[in-house]
Amino acid sequence: MANSESSIAKRIQRYSTINNRKSTIHLISPKKHLGQNFLQDDNIIRKIVASLELHPDDIVIEIGPGPGALTGVLADACRLTAIEVDHRAVEQLRAQFGDRVDVREADILDVNARTLAVERGGSFRVVGNIPYYITSDILFWVLDQRDVVRDATLMMQEEVADRLVARPRTKAYGILSVFAQHYTVPRRMFGVSRSCFYPRPEVDSAVVRLDIRRSVPDVDDTLFRTIVRGTFGKRRKTIRNGLGYSGVAKEIIADLGPVADQRPEELTPEEFVVLTKEVQRRKTTLGL
Repeated sequence: MANSESSIAKRIQRYSTINNRKSTIHLISPKKHLGQNFLQDDNIIRKIVASLELHPDDIVIEIGPGPGALTGVLADACRLTAIEVDHRAVEQLRAQFGDRVDVREADILDVNARTLAVERGGSFRVVGNIPYYITSDILFWVLDQRDVVRDATLMMQEEVADRLVARPRTKAYGILSVFAQHYTVPRRMFGVSRSCFYPRPEVDSAVVRLDIRRSVPDVDDTLFRTIVRGTFGKRRKTIRNGLGYSGVAKEIIADLGPVADQRPEELTPEEFVVLTKEVQRRKTTLGL
């Protein structure tokens, strides 16, 4: 690990030297409507890359590289594709890295991960300092195409990071908690101060690692998501009421037993799976 950290430190030092010679990379003015807060702390960069334990053959997708603070270190350690929506940053990244990095101008939410995996030659890992305002959208982009994603290491608003790893019966536990823990093994790696960014955001951040589960319980995925979203949409009410608001027939809800009188934040992801299977069984039995 010590040798790895030393190697990462050297890459950061070399990248910083390159940036000093090409100082125009820092002249990109952050755009508020794109949610741009550029990472500018070498220690955090080092911690992120060290946590990845990269292999040269790893295919990595970096979301929103901006001026490339993290890109410069990743480029030496893996097969990197950078997805960036800001044309100004795309031009500078291409000029700086040439064919060392596959830079693509696109909104990550419009990128088909399965097509990208075919083009790059296999499943990939995701990393990025993602905009706060589309954090949930990017998380579901990862989850919905998880068959070609190995893991995702993402910097996000601390509050959202806490939700992903929250336990039942806590205030932070909700829809994102259930989905993240059902489809992945989420880990909150470390916090990141707001002072590590330019411009400085109003909240602190955290880095979260999501290791995709290679198998999940066999359950109707659409119904599972409908039940989780529907019940948490009425989280102050019981499961019984939440299912009713979600359109589940009264005949199905009537005999669900004690679980129906609990609130959604009391159920683990595994218990939501059991609930979904029971609802599905009753739908089939009743022909609904």
